Amino acid sequence: MTTIHNPVIPGFHPDPSLCRAGGDYFLVTSSFEYFPGVPVFHSFDLVNWQQIGYCLTRKSQLNLDRLPPSCGIFAPTIRYHQGLFYMITTLVGGAGNFYVIARHPGGPWSDPIWVEPGMFDPSLFFDEDGKVYYTRRGERGIVQAEIDIPTGKLFTPLRMIVEKYICPDIEGPHLYKIHGCYYLMAAEGGTRFGHCEVIGRSSSPWGPFEPCPHNPFLTQRDQSHPPIRDTGHAELIEDAAGNWWLFCLGTRHLRYDSATILGRETFLSPLTWQDGWPVIASIPRIVGSFETDLLPPQNPGPALWQDDFDRRTLDLQWNFLRNPYEADWSLDERPGCLRLKGSAVSLQDWDSPAFVGRRQEHFQAEAACQVAFDPLAENEEAGLTVFMSNWFHYDLAISLRQGERRVVLKKQVGDVVQEIVSPPVGAGPLVLRVEADGLTYNFTYQESLTPDAGIRGKAAFTPESSEVRSPSFGGRGGKTPLIPIPSPPNPYPLGTGLARLLNSELAGPSDQATTFTGMYFGMYATGNGRPCQGPADFDWFGYRRG
Repeated sequence: MTTIHNPVIPGFHPDPSLCRAGGDYFLVTSSFEYFPGVPVFHSFDLVNWQQIGYCLTRKSQLNLDRLPPSCGIFAPTIRYHQGLFYMITTLVGGAGNFYVIARHPGGPWSDPIWVEPGMFDPSLFFDEDGKVYYTRRGERGIVQAEIDIPTGKLFTPLRMIVEKYICPDIEGPHLYKIHGCYYLMAAEGGTRFGHCEVIGRSSSPWGPFEPCPHNPFLTQRDQSHPPIRDTGHAELIEDAAGNWWLFCLGTRHLRYDSATILGRETFLSPLTWQDGWPVIASIPRIVGSFETDLLPPQNPGPALWQDDFDRRTLDLQWNFLRNPYEADWSLDERPGCLRLKGSAVSLQDWDSPAFVGRRQEHFQAEAACQVAFDPLAENEEAGLTVFMSNWFHYDLAISLRQGERRVVLKKQVGDVVQEIVSPPVGAGPLVLRVEADGLTYNFTYQESLTPDAGIRGKAAFTPESSEVRSPSFGGRGGKTPLIPIPSPPNPYPLGTGLARLLNSELAGPSDQATTFTGMYFGMYATGNGRPCQGPADFDWFGYRRG
């Protein structure tokens, strides 16, 4: 027996949808205001996933200009049909529902084919008779129409097919044909503690749909303070051997309170069929681990990950906040460094600051970077941020205070801002570091590991390596270099921040109860209303899981 640990894709990866093409599996998740949009993952076995690209990599596909936090891309669905991959989603705050098409899910993907602006959570179903159905959340239930795939035109008017199974807050529909019946699966109860998954069946794709007698067949809402909560927005898939599985989103919690910092993640459960209805193995809950003889061993991935910015493109781990301004960043101007040129845009603005970040995927984690930055005015800063949303983040940055170069820890929780300022620091690059234990973030700084600022600190590190599978179909094994995050002696502690003050339940915009994203560790530079007079050069960034 093999023990599988959840989540199978950790960190902010909500609303999973997946499809199978032969023996390969491809999965997409929501990305909201982050760019590129809709990350794509590949697996040979449903449990070990590797990111291979994004569906939306061009502004012509995804315009996020000045969208509010947690707007942007909601709930993608990926489908494979006759050699082509289709990803349909919604640009909330933009033009609505659209899909893109690709021959390989790693890209490139086509420009959008727009369908219509109504609501969100669209899905596609390719029936055996050649008809294609477009299904989404409506104003009062789930609506559906037959669609012309080449053009996005609806052949039939949108028609309500299910008003509710248990409660009227129904969304995230997926239509399947299984064992000769049409199944309409959906989420109900909102995406927080009342979240659940429900299903019905019919002899027609138009219904009426008979509700499952044990709805909700997936939920954590009947437990008191469970470590996994909010499960729902699920997808069913049959593997190449005929076994069934369920993927869904959920959140992890360390304590009794509601705080979650990692966002909604992707979880997996075995599934069986009883009397024509799906039953997950740990009725009706997702568990932190389960045993199975149907899956191979799970690879936890490298404990250490570092980017030295030696390539001319950014690693797939990295995201921008909304569409980046191309003049704000470069990998070419100082080879071997990521150069960020702080603009007038700050981390508080609903815009795109000079920011490059990656997800925090573990409660116990550490992030560090080495940055060279010489601020010339007190409005200028550059460094490391622990970022949940525009008004909820902790920043460890080099700045100018009272005419001297210092390290500043700035903690912003809503409209409350606190600063802790270091003594003056000398010229040259600094190592900025944050250590997380799930409850607190601890911030330290240190002079560069090399006394000569012109010698890049990574030269002193000892590389390691680990085997990875190629992202190509039936890929070959390869080597990816891994370099440990340096541990400088005698780092200077500057302060701590409570994790629960940045949790997604608290950090939502004023017009919604929660933010839909999760924590990022990022590098940034800003002039806070005026452009910086000089660039910030990041020599390396490292991430270590606890």
